[in-house]
Amino acid sequence: MRDGSGRSERSRADRRRRRWVVALVAFFVVGALLVWWAMVRMPGASYALGLDPLTDDERGIADAMRRDVVKLAEEIGERNVAHPRGLAAAADFIASSFGAAGLATKRAAFVTSGVTCENVAGEIAGGASKDDIVVIGAHYDSVEGTVGANDNASGVAALLSLARALATSKPARTLRFVAFANEEPPWFQTPNMGSLVYARACRERGDRIVAMLSLETIGYYSSVSGSQRYPFPLSLVYPSTGDFIAFVGDLGSRALVREAIDVFRQTTHFPSEGGALPGWIPGIGWSDHWSFWQAGYPAIMVTDTAPFRYPHYHTTRDTPDQLDYERTARVVRGLERVVAALARC
Repeated sequence: MRDGSGRSERSRADRRRRRWVVALVAFFVVGALLVWWAMVRMPGASYALGLDPLTDDERGIADAMRRDVVKLAEEIGERNVAHPRGLAAAADFIASSFGAAGLATKRAAFVTSGVTCENVAGEIAGGASKDDIVVIGAHYDSVEGTVGANDNASGVAALLSLARALATSKPARTLRFVAFANEEPPWFQTPNMGSLVYARACRERGDRIVAMLSLETIGYYSSVSGSQRYPFPLSLVYPSTGDFIAFVGDLGSRALVREAIDVFRQTTHFPSEGGALPGWIPGIGWSDHWSFWQAGYPAIMVTDTAPFRYPHYHTTRDTPDQLDYERTARVVRGLERVVAALARC
């Protein structure tokens, strides 16, 4: 009797353990599905067919972007606190470009290590919802020792292209195009980071920024399998070919990520990926959108993923000839539609 009772007890214990294991596995599976739904699942689907022929409008964007990248990276060259003449020349070029497009231009100076740095803004006043502000930003400095064609003359060229395209629009919300100094090390995520200076000033004034898009390193694409890398575990859910533009935000900016990529996918025949992910994952907060998170504003990054794809990231080989202006022009044309939707044009 004792042996039979012992076997029965062991059998019941085994069943309880199996139930716990099944419950634990189910918990993790459901949790993983919820995480995928909340962070990775985006509206629509990435465009997967061949690219359409370049339109005349897109060809004009490509030509203008090439000129602007060459101006910043070749004619002006290195632009940072260690090369203050280049930094000032870039700020002058951007301000004159905003002015030529007809935007109201403001320059906000601050001092870093004895060097006067500037954030340069061009604004299109809004109408019925003018107190709501949409910021489109890009940093114009380059990392020390480089001319920064992709990082980030490509983002600045896109910024200028969008400002020109939307200059005559009538947005309900106010549109601000802002070029920031001091995104690169050693100022990255420090009080001297230009976008952090700007975002904090906006918060102190009580500016109601409803969306911020950071244009960061957007000019390099590859159709080669294995050209795209990620920090773990993102490689489990995103493609290994670097032919797409990425929309990236933190969990607090999830709604903005989804709205932006939804408009892009509905209107633009170009591959895209998106994610609203924890900010501690490497790369998620690596640009000026991070500064707006610190000030409590929703902000996302639009990027070719920089070091996770671009082989010349932060090297002397980051030159204008490395960029794909035709594919970038398609992206910028799509971003024009995204910005117009966000600004309620």
